[in-house]
Amino acid sequence: MKRLPRIEQYGLIGDMQTSAHVCDDGSIDWLCLPRFDSSAVFAGLLGTHKHGTWQIAPAAPGRSGPGAVAERRYRGDSLVLESIWRTPAGSVRVLDFMPPRDGAPQVIRIVEGLAGEVAMVSAMRPRPGYGSVSPWIHEAGERMVAEAGADALWVDTCVPQVEKDGVVVSAFAIRAGQSVAFVLSWCPSHALAPEIPDPHTALTETLAFWQDWTQQCTYEGPYREAVVRSLIALKALTYRPSGGIVAAPTSSLPEQIGGRRNWDYRYTWLRDAATTLAALLGTGYRQEAQAWRRWLLRSVAGDPENLQIMYAITGERDLRERELPWLPGYEGSTPVRVGNGAADQLQLDVYGEVIETLYLAHESGVAHCADTSVLHQRLVEHLAQRWREPDEGIWEIRGARRHFVHSKVMAWVAIDRTIRLAEAGALDIELAPLIELRATIHHEVCTRGFDSVRNTFTQSYGSQELDAATLLIPRVGFLPPNDPRVIGTVDAVRRELSTSDGLVRRYPTIGDHTGMDGLTGDEGAFVLCSFWLVDALALTGRLDEAHALFERLLALRNDLGLLAEEYDPVQQRQLGNFPQAFSHMGLIQSARLLQLLATQSPHRSAVASPSPSSTARSTHQTCADLTPQHA
Repeated sequence: MKRLPRIEQYGLIGDMQTSAHVCDDGSIDWLCLPRFDSSAVFAGLLGTHKHGTWQIAPAAPGRSGPGAVAERRYRGDSLVLESIWRTPAGSVRVLDFMPPRDGAPQVIRIVEGLAGEVAMVSAMRPRPGYGSVSPWIHEAGERMVAEAGADALWVDTCVPQVEKDGVVVSAFAIRAGQSVAFVLSWCPSHALAPEIPDPHTALTETLAFWQDWTQQCTYEGPYREAVVRSLIALKALTYRPSGGIVAAPTSSLPEQIGGRRNWDYRYTWLRDAATTLAALLGTGYRQEAQAWRRWLLRSVAGDPENLQIMYAITGERDLRERELPWLPGYEGSTPVRVGNGAADQLQLDVYGEVIETLYLAHESGVAHCADTSVLHQRLVEHLAQRWREPDEGIWEIRGARRHFVHSKVMAWVAIDRTIRLAEAGALDIELAPLIELRATIHHEVCTRGFDSVRNTFTQSYGSQELDAATLLIPRVGFLPPNDPRVIGTVDAVRRELSTSDGLVRRYPTIGDHTGMDGLTGDEGAFVLCSFWLVDALALTGRLDEAHALFERLLALRNDLGLLAEEYDPVQQRQLGNFPQAFSHMGLIQSARLLQLLATQSPHRSAVASPSPSSTARSTHQTCADLTPQHA
């Protein structure tokens, strides 16, 4: 029986249309073909080896442990994964990658002998339909093919392959200087067989692609290695044919081991995609913004009155949620869900995130086009009619709607950025009503969303609960960082939502009882919220504390530099879907902010509660370099 790995034991490979998760024991346990949101042909990640895996590893355990690699890394700034085993008989390396493609998706695995002679085994158990279907596996000439319904998986290698009990097995020995390649290709079962690629040429071209892409990065500050690795992760989550960006490439990895907070993230949230693009734009990547804008225009389809908060990666609207009862879930965390019912929610903050991204794109040189301007104006008109309504908010609660403070703040952002574009001559829209609306929203949030007794903004109007999303208030320019209400909110979030080691939870959960989000159970610390605290500490003059927390967050990454959605500080393990765009976006944005503040404030000061001062005014002005401010 295959051991149960932790989430952080996985590495990611991908071709910007789908991806695969490779464990440190050489097993691919998650692969959806041909797209991110297609059904998985290997679903062992959410079950057992019986639900689909493909392992290439030494036939006998090595010195590094039972089946585990001795070391692994990405080759340079790429998404080509290297895994090295050392055994008493010798050592071997496996290169795993997926070539960027226009045709059939391919997973290529090249086994290289480094020393001695090592007996190896490749054991592929394809199980389409999220592990529910046993395919017809048969030989086709010198190739092996597994067919099931509309799917055909072709397996090519130079060593013999046999089918045994639904598993395609190759046993071989490899000596120093030798190499053996395996290629898995997908195509529709009714189509002609895909061509057999040259694996080594594909490797060279894949490395060249990533080298060319990463060289476009304009960030040269501290933590550059972590920033570049995060950028690669974000690029890997982009669906290149359409410009859509998935929030994560997995479904139902739990926010609590054994819990029910298991969701499908293989779709394009307007919020997640917009904030991801802000990170890309800030590091020199404009092409992705142009592609996403075209995706947005196609997906919204001129119908902002029925704006969804998420779409499929090519703009489909029907994301009906269902459960897969045959999968036991990751470490028994059920149900396993595909589709996402939150697509039908009202989340007013997405207007702010989308319009903020359109603003940042314009500031980065991506000019507004006529179609974008029309869509922008209609979004603003619709928001002006609905901003007073309660909604499900940024965290997609499954309880009653509320007047979430963050939603109202982001409605203010949408109006503020629209005004700024109009003032810059990039948008033809009447300003006076918008200026009045901006002031109205601002006044209401400061009146109804602020607890003057505790000196903090709350989660929703009249509530006692706090919400880490209020940490964004200085970051988006709603109030300056030296405002006592901002400082009070940062201190309150640290006091009431922080874990013992300083990480941040999204909001309070209450275990076995149903909370305000309509769910039972708890969850880990939310990685993005902890990066928000880094930003808030830095902006309020506490740079030493901000740097210390940032470096603590860097230490949460796995050995390949990847972050999941959440972290369990008790069991010290990653939780939730993996890798998570939000987490890597937060890392990039925090690194950029720390760099900017360091250049303007060479002497860091650890201030517990800074009062309005020249230092605070300076950090407020610095934030304007990243995000526009409003006094």
